[in-house]
Amino acid sequence: MSQPHRKAALNLYKTLLFLGRDWPQGYDLFRKRLHKVFQKNSSETDPEKIQTMIKHGEFVVKEIEALYKLKKYRTLKRRYYDDS
Repeated sequence: MSQPHRKAALNLYKTLLFLGRDWPQGYDLFRKRLHKVFQKNSSETDPEKIQTMIKHGEFVVKEIEALYKLKKYRTLKRRYYDDS
């Protein structure tokens, strides 16, 4: 793996670990699954495939952030507005 891809993969891993702190099923489960996925793909050497996987990981980061924002919005809505 070339240096830019390695740096991007490490940055993605750190970002996902940070986002995993608020995972509903728990941080330990999230961390184990994340580690398993990155370990499974660690032997990949094709730069195009690595770039595709990194882009997919960045998409997953955006999806997780959107889920957390939706959860926050629903919580605030429940607190301040009447359900009826």
